Amino acid sequence: MSAPTLPDAPLVDDIPALVELPPSRRHRVTTGVTFVVVGVLTGWLLGFGSHAGYKARFGLSATGSAHPLTLTLPARATVLVLAAVVVAIGVWQIAHGLSRRGMRWAVGVTVFAVAASFLVWSCTGTPDTSIDLLGLLQNTIFLAVPLILGSLSGIVCERSAVINVAIEGQMLTGAFMGALFASITANLGLGVLAAVLSGALMGALLAVFAIRYLVNQVVLGVVINTLALGLTGFLYDAFMAQNANTYNNPGNFPPIRLPLLGDIPVIGPLFFDANILVYATYVLVVLVDVWLFRTRWGLRTRAVGEHPEAADTMGINVIATRYRNVIIGGMFAGLAGAYLTVGSVGQFEKNMSAGKGFIALAAVIFGRWNPRGALGAALLFGFTEALQTVLTIIGTPVSIPSAFLSMLPYLATIFAVAGLVGHSRAPAADGVPYVKE
Repeated sequence: MSAPTLPDAPLVDDIPALVELPPSRRHRVTTGVTFVVVGVLTGWLLGFGSHAGYKARFGLSATGSAHPLTLTLPARATVLVLAAVVVAIGVWQIAHGLSRRGMRWAVGVTVFAVAASFLVWSCTGTPDTSIDLLGLLQNTIFLAVPLILGSLSGIVCERSAVINVAIEGQMLTGAFMGALFASITANLGLGVLAAVLSGALMGALLAVFAIRYLVNQVVLGVVINTLALGLTGFLYDAFMAQNANTYNNPGNFPPIRLPLLGDIPVIGPLFFDANILVYATYVLVVLVDVWLFRTRWGLRTRAVGEHPEAADTMGINVIATRYRNVIIGGMFAGLAGAYLTVGSVGQFEKNMSAGKGFIALAAVIFGRWNPRGALGAALLFGFTEALQTVLTIIGTPVSIPSAFLSMLPYLATIFAVAGLVGHSRAPAADGVPYVKE
């Protein structure tokens, strides 16, 4: 008798979400008070901490634009209004409670309000300070792309119950191989292909030891990261450092301005004047989201991640699914590595991933193992890194130590993940080896 089959596509990601229980009063009060405190601190520190009568000016046009756009706001009033919105959200949460979807919107609005308030406050160091907002947002996307691709790697792996701590090593290997092969062949496309294949190879290494030999997946990921760091460092010294023109001169992809879309004010230069790897990232986020939640393959992947024994009884090959997804995850991380070299700086440097793989892993948790959530988290982390550069140039009302600015992206990552510990639920079988009896 043939094994039963799963339906073609799921209607929802999580069936229990169809019956949403109201939050407890304790939860409502705790979260509501948190919103209120954040709003009050924002108004007090950033609102009344800014100079009265100063204006916040933000540039919204590309450099050299014939018709420059500038947004000018009254600094203190703007911050106080944004702070009041956050306080109102907290009061509503205490009094009535927000639904799960409403809470997501509340968190998003709060993050936006605090970030916008900080930018407005930063403009009040001197009377004529202006921030190139469009440049800041462009740099945010530029810095977020490898985090987005790395988080897609983590999602694909963890949805099938394999923890991919090796994103960092896969990314670093992809960066090295992308630069090396693009330099040797004088072909950027072949460099990207080499990066993707090297990421797949590192993913296969993770899959074999985690799935076949049941090695602890977290320890294994750390070992692979160490291997990648040592191997790329050794090969860099042996080849690239000795003859950079031959082995470490790949160049990079030029930006491609899309017709019509690229001409839209603000939106065009921000999203539609980028290189091909950025556009590929846009497409991959959509494809992975559709694949996970709207296809049979995605349903089977999530079944393997939640309850592999039940999936096995339904005729799903659990082991093959995990192997396939971990290798695909390695390919995403390899593409992220290619972006670091041929997609941006145009050369390889030792340890150039610099912890981006771990930040991408944090984006997976912050995004609740969902491509859309991880996209938002990656953009947030990219924004903090881009903001670090801006704050070193302008004079803020209170001098901020450069060491603190360097820590800003990592502090944002720690706070984001720490705030979700115990609140985000990973796939039930995540990290648990499966042995078919």
